[in-house]
Amino acid sequence: MSSLDDFADIIERDKPLAPLTWLKTGGNAEFYAEPQNEQQLTELVSCCHENSIAVHLLGGGSNILVRDETVAGLVIRLVGDAFSAVSVSDTVVQAQAGALLSNIMTESVKAGLAGLETLAGIPGTLGGALKGNAGGRSGDVGQFVQSVSVLTVQGEKFTRSEDELTFAYRQSSINELVILDATFQLERGDADEITRRMRKLWIMKKATQPLTFQSAGCIFKNPRGLSAGALIERAGLKGTSVGSATISERHANFIVTEEGTKAEDILQLVEMAREKVDEQFGVDLELEIQIW
Repeated sequence: MSSLDDFADIIERDKPLAPLTWLKTGGNAEFYAEPQNEQQLTELVSCCHENSIAVHLLGGGSNILVRDETVAGLVIRLVGDAFSAVSVSDTVVQAQAGALLSNIMTESVKAGLAGLETLAGIPGTLGGALKGNAGGRSGDVGQFVQSVSVLTVQGEKFTRSEDELTFAYRQSSINELVILDATFQLERGDADEITRRMRKLWIMKKATQPLTFQSAGCIFKNPRGLSAGALIERAGLKGTSVGSATISERHANFIVTEEGTKAEDILQLVEMAREKVDEQFGVDLELEIQIW
């Protein structure tokens, strides 16, 4: 049986996670690793399974709140060329899970392929985006997926084809431990027109969201037919602060932070928003952000 000692060259203990998240908050990882290639990743996952060590996948850090306490187990982050390649062949785009959504979108637009420009302004990497079916009013990442390669908790790799995948509002049927890569079937379009649509969406996001502040994106999913931000604003919570965490004045479904913010401050605002909206409107807000 292997052990984490066999990966001493890439394992770090008590790794601070706050600098790796957009909120810049949270405690340390008990163990942390950045595998250098897919084989090493597979061996690492298998080792953790054999030794009953919990594994957490950290992507771009844009949709996550890490609690102030230590995260038990191993946190794996897929970074570097081995996990971020993007390629275009005819109307098919293939991208690895560590690739930034912005890079995938840019490459497809350059190739005159339409569809992924609807992701303009959405941060993070492909893996996390697929898991939560990231998107906006103009579309989501899952609608163009042709196949997804995954790795199970046992370290077994297989590919899920289009008919084995289900995407819905901010959720997907992908429940395996690791997403490795995905292929997208897009349509040809006019590159200039696609670029104009992308820029228009980006301008709209900049005008309505606090993109220049530290935040993790939307905190809550929009209830069917409603806006979570509008409900929080109507509940009188816009601008409310706990410690140095604040419900954004620009968009109430965002919580912005400053240096030194505690995760507990953010959690208090989250609970406050849920309680007030439920109390005043009878709506139970569901989290979009992941909490470790």
